[in-house]
Amino acid sequence: MPQPRPAYEFNSIIVRTPSQSVVNGLRADDRGNPTFEGVKAEHDAYIGAMREAGVKVTVLPALEAFPDSIFVEDPALVFTEGAIVLRPGAATRVKETAEIEPTLREMFETVLGLPGAGYADGGDVLTTRESVMIGLSARTDKAGAEALQDCLERLGRKSEIVATPEGVLHFKTDCSLLDDETVLSTNRLARSGVFRKFKQVIIPEGEEAAANALRVNDVVMVGSDFPRTIEMLDKAGFRVVPLKTTEIGKIDAGLSCMSLRWFRDAP
Repeated sequence: MPQPRPAYEFNSIIVRTPSQSVVNGLRADDRGNPTFEGVKAEHDAYIGAMREAGVKVTVLPALEAFPDSIFVEDPALVFTEGAIVLRPGAATRVKETAEIEPTLREMFETVLGLPGAGYADGGDVLTTRESVMIGLSARTDKAGAEALQDCLERLGRKSEIVATPEGVLHFKTDCSLLDDETVLSTNRLARSGVFRKFKQVIIPEGEEAAANALRVNDVVMVGSDFPRTIEMLDKAGFRVVPLKTTEIGKIDAGLSCMSLRWFRDAP
C-alpha cells in the first residue's frame, strides 16, 4: 500500500504581490510601519526561495484596497483534494475572499465555502499527515472551526480543534511542521500538550517569532533574525534557508502567511 505523501511536499503555490498600502497592515503590537520596499524585497526573496525548493509559483496582482492581502494564507486553504474559501476574523480582511476565489476556481475542481456565520483564518490551521489542526484564536472562533471541520470532512481530511495560547494571534504564530513526526514550537504552546503525539523542537527563549518557520520539500525556511533557532535546526540535520522577515514581522506576519501551498497531481 503506498505511503501518504509528506504534509510538507508541495509543487504549487499561490502568492500575491504586496500593495503600496501594505505599510498600513494590521498589527497587535505597534513597532512602527514597515517600508513598502522592505516588504517587497522580503517577498521577492521568498518567491525565489520557493522556486529553488522546486515549486511552481502563481503570482497574483497587488490589491491596494486590502493592505494585508499579501498574506494569502488567511482567506483560504488549499489541498490536493480541493480548496476552501474561509471567512477571516478581521473585519477589514473579509472581502479578500472574493478577490482570491476566482483564482481558486480556475485551479481546483472542488472549491468549498465556509458555511454559517463563524470565522476562520488559515493562519490558525496546521496540516499534518495525520490530521488538520485548527487553533481557536481571536481570528478563529468555535463556530468557524466546526464549519471548517465539515468542509475538511467533505475533502476526506481528518481534523481536530485545539487551543491557541492567550495573546497569540494565530496558532501557527507559535508552531510549524519540521517533518511528519516533528514540530517546531514555542515553549508556551508545547506546555499545552497539543503536540504530545509529535517529537518537539522548542524555540530558544527570546526567539519565539521564529516558530513560524516553513518546511517546503527538502528545506526549512526560517526568519534570518533568529540565529539560535537556525543553529539549532542546522545541528538537528535540517537544511535551513534563512529568509528576512523583519518588515513583515512589523505587521504580525511570518513565512507561512505569504503563500497557499499544495501538491497538484498531474492531469
